Amino acid sequence: MTAAKREQSVRDVSGSVSAVSEATLQKLNAQSLSDYITRVPGVVFNDYQPGISEVVIRGIASSTYHEANQSTTGYYLNELPLGEPGFPLVIPDVDSFDVARVEVLRGPQGTLFGSSSLGGAVNYIVNEADPSRFDVGFEGTAATTKRAGELSYAVKGMVNAPLVTDKLAVRLVALQRFDAGFLNSPGLGDKGSNDLRVRGLRGSIVFTPTETTKISALSMYQEYDLDDQTYVFIIPGTRNYTRPNTVREYQDSDFQMHSLRIEQDLGFATLTAVGSYTRKHAKSRFDYGLGAFDPRTGTPLVGIGFGNSKTKYGEIRLASPDGGRFRWLLGANYTNLRGFGDDRLQLDGIAAYVDANPGEFGGQPSSVITPDDYTNRSTYTNRVTEKALFGEISYDLLDQLTLTLGGRVFEYRTRPQATQLANAALIPPFTYAPAADKQSDFIPKVSLTFKPNNDFMIYALYSEGFRVGGINVFALPYPTLPQSFGSDTTKNYEIGTRFDLIDNSLSVDLTAYHIDWSNIQARLFTPDIRAYTVNGGGANVDGVELSLTLRPTRNLSISSNVSYNDARLSSLLPDSFAPGGGYAKGSRLPGASEWTLSNSIDLSFPDSKLKPRFSLSHRYQSSAPVAFGATFERGDFHLIDLNASITVADRVEVGVFAKNLFNQYGILNAPFSFAGSVARPRTVGATVRFSLD
Repeated sequence: MTAAKREQSVRDVSGSVSAVSEATLQKLNAQSLSDYITRVPGVVFNDYQPGISEVVIRGIASSTYHEANQSTTGYYLNELPLGEPGFPLVIPDVDSFDVARVEVLRGPQGTLFGSSSLGGAVNYIVNEADPSRFDVGFEGTAATTKRAGELSYAVKGMVNAPLVTDKLAVRLVALQRFDAGFLNSPGLGDKGSNDLRVRGLRGSIVFTPTETTKISALSMYQEYDLDDQTYVFIIPGTRNYTRPNTVREYQDSDFQMHSLRIEQDLGFATLTAVGSYTRKHAKSRFDYGLGAFDPRTGTPLVGIGFGNSKTKYGEIRLASPDGGRFRWLLGANYTNLRGFGDDRLQLDGIAAYVDANPGEFGGQPSSVITPDDYTNRSTYTNRVTEKALFGEISYDLLDQLTLTLGGRVFEYRTRPQATQLANAALIPPFTYAPAADKQSDFIPKVSLTFKPNNDFMIYALYSEGFRVGGINVFALPYPTLPQSFGSDTTKNYEIGTRFDLIDNSLSVDLTAYHIDWSNIQARLFTPDIRAYTVNGGGANVDGVELSLTLRPTRNLSISSNVSYNDARLSSLLPDSFAPGGGYAKGSRLPGASEWTLSNSIDLSFPDSKLKPRFSLSHRYQSSAPVAFGATFERGDFHLIDLNASITVADRVEVGVFAKNLFNQYGILNAPFSFAGSVARPRTVGATVRFSLD
């Protein structure tokens, strides 16, 4: 694990952490987050459109859709931020191929990881080039999903080549995945309209000129092309897989990251300097008519959005050697974001209607208020800089008792601007450009760990997280709504233990926590389904997480993760459009299931010629509201997966799998309280893997 920005065993970290290994990802035939992330205790997944679906840790979220500002979970690639200090156009769901592990850090991580990690963080650790050996890897998958009109497939490959033995190497990864759609769209005359294509490239170069110096470069590109969005009308008591739209609602996005890392052993400490450049693009279309047509034109009202962002990040830190009674880490980082967005509403034929009925529009011509049939046009820009000093010190008060103190001093500046252009509603054009917002603060962390031996550890932890503020683009036509919002914070109080029993054949992790969430950035909706954000209210989150792993023999492993989470408003959350003007104290946070379960049984015979392997896994989330004030709930369904494989010709593994074996129908989210995404029906398939290693 790199939870403390240094290599540590999971069993030694003073905090709630999990690591999903490469072997586990392969065993599950995992392709994306939805295949494995909810197997981690205390974690749910807002599985909405690919590229904007969000991991939610310990119930810290105001929506089962997409946060209107920074996500409440931080995302990282080899410790480098994949998110940005502002609205994330793309939340990268890194394909699981050639990923060494996925680290999940539960609880606020603001001290070492900065803004956005209110609930926790997800850190993808991808394999880097290895100068010591040549390797080639391949993975191919074919699958069929009930109700889908086509086969799904994936083709992925890797090559690792030393250019100078033990000194210089390059590693290249390429992949293409097609997930066949399973929703019907009669308005488009299409069966399986929500087809998804994922393409990706990743390259790594590692140069070790001396035993004490390592220079590495990592670049990655991944794109998501969704033909039609994934929501359906939620009809209680039915299994609806039919979409209401009459135009194709695409969602296309991509991101690329380029980074350079230098590590130098100075003897008294290790110097690490990293820098990255991340660029994102997104475009989408949404049918605001939801199957209905405007009576003036006989066409649907369609929303079209474009956006891009550029984020530069730099970090430098010194870390003492791991040995000794006193250990320390000191660092500084800098983030610079430039974001742009363009949102439009289009109604085919409205320009002709305006010119034919000038009296309805104050005599304004269509060339001014509805050019190219756009009834509403707005743009926004955002510039954010964030800089910080951070550090941790650990001191062994006794051989078995360690005190760790950490902190982050940070300052961020935001300069947002939004412009409303002339439109068919005759709202005068205007620009909202508040003065630059500057905030600074100190984020503390303290933990006390008692570890009398290698088989037992208990810790107490206090940590905090925060998010930066932003601007309400869709609030511009509503003068009663706030046009900007401020930061919010979480404070986490946690106690946990890890221990191994019966000659390490039984491992137990147990954690209890309380989180105070203040000045919540809540994502709400106007009556015409436009998202906006307000600050207000607070929430208390109390929970317990339990992980058990039993290994009665070397061939059999049984694991169970059980989480209880009670996440509720601690004070009134205002909403101008809600009955009574808001949501009462005690309301449960959207998507915050009280109970989440994950169980698995794994049976393997590594000494056998074919090395057969079998696994059965189960996941469950109890019901939870899909949004504040919503009557619909998500969850309360069970997912059962089966996986089996054998190894032939030494290095070739052939497997079969069944996901959602019993074809459970379940609501994953419903951001508008009447429409949302549902679980993918039963999917069965086969996979083949090859590696020289």
